[in-house]
Amino acid sequence: MERKIRVLHVAEAAGGVERYLETLFKYSKDKVENILVCSQNYDYEKFKRLADRVIVLKMAHDIQPSSDIKVERTLRRIIKQLKPDIVYAHSSKAGAFARIADLGLNNKVIYNPHGWAFNMQQSAKKKEMCKWVEKISAHFCDKIVCISDAEKESALREKICKSSKLQVIYNGIDLEEIEKTTPMSRDQLGIPKDAFVVGMVGRLSKQKAPDTFVKAAKLIKEKIPNAFFLMVGDGELRDQVESLSNQYDLGSSFLITGWVDNPTAYMKIMDVGMLLSRWEGFGLVLPEYMACGVPIVATNVDAIPNIIRDGVNGMLVDKDDYDDAANRIRKLYMDMNRRKEIIRSGRLDAQTRFNGFRVLSETEKMYCTFKKR
Repeated sequence: MERKIRVLHVAEAAGGVERYLETLFKYSKDKVENILVCSQNYDYEKFKRLADRVIVLKMAHDIQPSSDIKVERTLRRIIKQLKPDIVYAHSSKAGAFARIADLGLNNKVIYNPHGWAFNMQQSAKKKEMCKWVEKISAHFCDKIVCISDAEKESALREKICKSSKLQVIYNGIDLEEIEKTTPMSRDQLGIPKDAFVVGMVGRLSKQKAPDTFVKAAKLIKEKIPNAFFLMVGDGELRDQVESLSNQYDLGSSFLITGWVDNPTAYMKIMDVGMLLSRWEGFGLVLPEYMACGVPIVATNVDAIPNIIRDGVNGMLVDKDDYDDAANRIRKLYMDMNRRKEIIRSGRLDAQTRFNGFRVLSETEKMYCTFKKR
């Protein structure tokens, strides 16, 4: 029997990276021994069932020298002890940890930023620092995985590394899990049965533009009296979002669920799903909406137009343009046939372009090129 490829994954950021790893681990048990070294933000019990081994290290999301040095030392000791075929780092902080910890150990190293930090909205000084760190760190890995064509284009534009070091592997979703997920009950959430539910799934943060969602909601409610607005997620802007929704008198038609374990169960009761990000490395929620049969209105930024074809499997608007977003929702509300066409195209894309099995197949092929003999 052929020996399994031993891959040591290093992950600090949860959220989309966590869902990505869930799908990857679930379907790669036959050929890959997955070892996860993760931060305290991960669900240990869940990953204990999915991975061959899970090691939790206390990791700070921001730069904290004393804490970071401790993590580096521990991680280096783990790599030496477990002797993986491949060290696979996910997101920028874990990318730095893994590549520094592996210096001189001669393991093959793969890095997936899951969205470049230098594409985020931040000061020019921070952007330049992020680019500088990525350019230097790129020398200490064998392959960089880009989750979209837009991410690869960003890397080449900023001269992060040579094109030969970059490989595009689009994110994928667990269709099997989504199909067997039972929809939430509208009654349970206090949503009227005849409501036209407009939803958003994601962190309530500057990136995801929840303020734009609420401003659009105000305009939508003026034209669609039975509209109900469902935000699935939480974050640092929650108080601001709640204040704005009260200011617009949306209270009884507006619900923030907080973080949930099964976001697709909530997607399944939406009539339209929105992703109004100001920047986006991929947007895993988009193929999840598609698989749930939810038509999409999203912003035309970064990787989103790699996923959404305007008027085909969703609708695109400019960032922060809440007036156009509201207008697109009204058009979908009025045109049932258009909604059905977008849903049909979206489901097809979810099954073909964003299937988790396709991600696994492409990832395993990449692993095989690095496997120790």
